[in-house]
Amino acid sequence: MIRFLALLLFIVVLPLSTFAQTEDEPVVWEQQINKISETEYELVMKAKILDGWHMYSQFTSEFGSLPSEFTYNGNGTIYELIDGTLESETIIEYSEIFEVEETYFKDDAIFTQRIKILDPEINQIDVDLFFQVCKEVCIPMDKKFIFTLDGSEGEIIKTVDDRSLALGQKLRLDLKNRELLTQGQDTIATGTNIWVIFGLGFLGGLIALLTPCVFPMIPLTVSFFTKHSQKKSKGIINALLYGFFIVLIYFLLSLPFHLFDSVDSQILNSIATNVWLNLLFFLIFIFFAFSFFGYYELTLPSSWANKMDAASSKVGGVLGIFFMAVTLAIVSFSCTGPILGGLLGGTTLAEGEVASNLTAGMTGFGAALALPFALFALFPAWLNSLPKSGGWMTTVKVVLGFLEIGLALKFLSNADLVGHWGILKREIFLGIWILLGIAMTLYLFGVYKFPHDSPVKKLSLGRKVTAFISAAFTLYMILGVTKVTNLKLLSGFPPPEFYSIFEQESDCPLGIDCFKDFDEGLAHAKKVDKPILLDFTGWACVNCRKMEENVWSDSEVFPIIKDNYVLISLYTDDREELPESEQFNYQFESGRIKEINNIAQKWGTFQDVNFGSISQPFYVLLSPDLEVLNTSIQNSDIPTYKNWLLEGLRNNE
Repeated sequence: MIRFLALLLFIVVLPLSTFAQTEDEPVVWEQQINKISETEYELVMKAKILDGWHMYSQFTSEFGSLPSEFTYNGNGTIYELIDGTLESETIIEYSEIFEVEETYFKDDAIFTQRIKILDPEINQIDVDLFFQVCKEVCIPMDKKFIFTLDGSEGEIIKTVDDRSLALGQKLRLDLKNRELLTQGQDTIATGTNIWVIFGLGFLGGLIALLTPCVFPMIPLTVSFFTKHSQKKSKGIINALLYGFFIVLIYFLLSLPFHLFDSVDSQILNSIATNVWLNLLFFLIFIFFAFSFFGYYELTLPSSWANKMDAASSKVGGVLGIFFMAVTLAIVSFSCTGPILGGLLGGTTLAEGEVASNLTAGMTGFGAALALPFALFALFPAWLNSLPKSGGWMTTVKVVLGFLEIGLALKFLSNADLVGHWGILKREIFLGIWILLGIAMTLYLFGVYKFPHDSPVKKLSLGRKVTAFISAAFTLYMILGVTKVTNLKLLSGFPPPEFYSIFEQESDCPLGIDCFKDFDEGLAHAKKVDKPILLDFTGWACVNCRKMEENVWSDSEVFPIIKDNYVLISLYTDDREELPESEQFNYQFESGRIKEINNIAQKWGTFQDVNFGSISQPFYVLLSPDLEVLNTSIQNSDIPTYKNWLLEGLRNNE
């Protein structure tokens, strides 16, 4: 079971592997359409089910597994159904889990549906199917069937009706002085510095070097290259090449995310703020943490490492060195996997180009792993100065375990904020972090130990220093919760201050009156004749909280915003459904059509269409008649942001 979960986590953390398996789908579908008369047709949908899997009927018990559900798009308008959807032979079996009889298919399933055409001009019938297949696990799946009456190739058609066109036109602003948005961008601090992400990845790689899965391999691998080469220079070249391949492997693992970027500019932001994905990350990080605590070991199938090792021996040369680097990535997974997961999670929390950030972070991680192999190959005498492996590496893993739980809570908080559950309020979040800090401090002082720990006879200097840092950080959080001090060092990680267990006057940042709908805010700005501070933000946006708590809260910046601007905060990660009357299909100038069904899709598209940006935070100054008053700005320091606001006021005079 542990090995299976480790494999699952490897697929989540290292997404390249998800592109390798495309043919072992549990259900393969075929379809055909049979003409019965000039107005009646029979739709046939056939499923071939993989051995060991089973798929549930439409009529299985509602108290058991999920039934198959067909949605016939256009039913009642362009055609009508004749009776219900018929099924082939099924199996009925009692489920001890749900304590009901379940109806399902094995090997194959056939569904047939007769229809009567109402619109003689129609040529295409679209059918959506939701179904569930199970083996040891159950997987919900979707399938779209497109039937054409004349036998031609069908296509997925999204329509833009008059109502959608009107709502889409309303989403576009007639901005005046639009060119000012991008003027002087090189002097404004914008976005997340990609070198910072590279540095964080590099730091993660350095931490991974200190774990027992990687550290002992450094002298062994370097010695192998230097001793098994006929010339010293050849050994050094091979070791450097080995390091290069390590960097290359981790770089390549980030490339699939760029495929997502090419599909939809907002897709990675949608993924990063998805409630269920954040919950999945929460569970994964908790699972990682307990592996670091020593309750179980995460390992990928040993056959993977054996195959790579055999390939490196058999092939030899440059290709053999590449396979050796792949072997390192596999055998060190139990220690590097959780750290890579943290890197992936941290990248989704950072605003900007997520795929580019991930590439920078993964490359930094690989560079840190490769660095010692290159350095010790050039200066082999340094190997004698390396500390010996020992219990200190176990301590490193346990500390990482506590950090994993802390990061896991951030993902749970994201899901809570975006889902508006109200479970993990700011004080509760910080209270759990304080308990984690106390637990880590007591562990470092040797008060208790974990299963794979050896008895602590004497605390090392490094362990004492780390314990005091942990205690100081815990005390800092306690003082912050009790309002003795602020928590600016943690800005962005805990939930915002207005998300509190105590009643707040406003659910807007810093208690400032704000609008969360652009049209309402614009109407108010016209009424009071004040300019607009347009704030594209997100519930799970770390940098947004940093700006609000570190810059907006400044004694000189705060009154400018509060007294002189109408604040409109648009949340681009809010998954709350729009009223049905406000849902529509938006057509871009390229012809691409996007469904606008929730608040995030509406304001995310609004930002993209009008301001050419998809990152948060993103700030724009507008007059009540939609004149751009200053260049757009993102992350900034206090003086720059203050001057930016004041210049906007001057331009509005």
